[in-house]
Amino acid sequence: MKKVISIFIILILVSSIIVACSNDETSNKKNQELEKVTVILDWVPNTNHTGLYVAKNKGYYEEEGLDVEIIQPSEGGAANLIANEQGEFGISYQEEVTYARTSENPLPIKAISAVIQNNTSGFASPKDKNIETPKDFEDKKYGGWGAPMEEAMIKGLMEKEESDFSKVEMVNIGSLDFFTAVKDHVDFTWIFYGWDGVAAKEKGIDLNFIKLQDFDKDLNFYTPVIIANEKLLEDKPELARKFLKATEKGYEFSIEKPKEAAMELLKDNSEIDENIAIESQKYLADEYKKGVDRWGEMKEDIWSNYANWMYEKKLIESELEVKEAYTNDFLPEK
Repeated sequence: MKKVISIFIILILVSSIIVACSNDETSNKKNQELEKVTVILDWVPNTNHTGLYVAKNKGYYEEEGLDVEIIQPSEGGAANLIANEQGEFGISYQEEVTYARTSENPLPIKAISAVIQNNTSGFASPKDKNIETPKDFEDKKYGGWGAPMEEAMIKGLMEKEESDFSKVEMVNIGSLDFFTAVKDHVDFTWIFYGWDGVAAKEKGIDLNFIKLQDFDKDLNFYTPVIIANEKLLEDKPELARKFLKATEKGYEFSIEKPKEAAMELLKDNSEIDENIAIESQKYLADEYKKGVDRWGEMKEDIWSNYANWMYEKKLIESELEVKEAYTNDFLPEK
């Protein structure tokens, strides 16, 4: 009897080992079948990126055969990294793509999807600074990062109001956040309303917000956008289609269920304030597809108007070949 029991135990152990090995082989095979994809963000994770995290955490990428890793950019930003094939897809913005395509040595990148349909950025200040229009920039301090675009933007808006740009003091605030900057150092700065504007409301801080396109229609540009290297789009068009198909599902989920989507972002980025993330997500839920039927759709006139504005302000040395800068060809069909 003892011999029979011993044989039975051995058989059970052998069976367990076989099953375990089989499971390991299945798991390894599954992982081998998934194509590795790296997505490089434009900045720290925030609600502009929520659809990416939803698609990753809910398995939408895996359904398309993709193993997606989302990383923050090193110095130099996503555009340079994608141009140098350090990742498959990146988060950028129309201004950066325009600079990249019109530089002396153009970068081989192309926008393949808009994340948000309309520019949600603008100049913000605490209400007690009394800055309600660009004319009120006179005799005020602007806090920025020393980019030529900032000066051109402020000067352009002030010219429309027939006010004097020379009366604005430009201050480089480096990495200071909006709230610290306007409290102790400057009067106004440039923000994304969907993040800092929402955060101000949550903190009980009243703002004046000057939305750029309210004063100049040419300043309604795509920010952010998803970019890819032209070589990838030529060699692996199906990869781009699979990636955008899953990403679209992530953003559609974020539109329909903003609170749940915010929690998916927080799973990977617990340092983000939960209340601000949820309220920001609710705000952006109405912005991702505003005015279009298909998430990610881009319009030629948006690209043309802003590129022409940049050219007129001498921010770029040559005119942009718009159709080379973006494409809707890889978005899912409706």
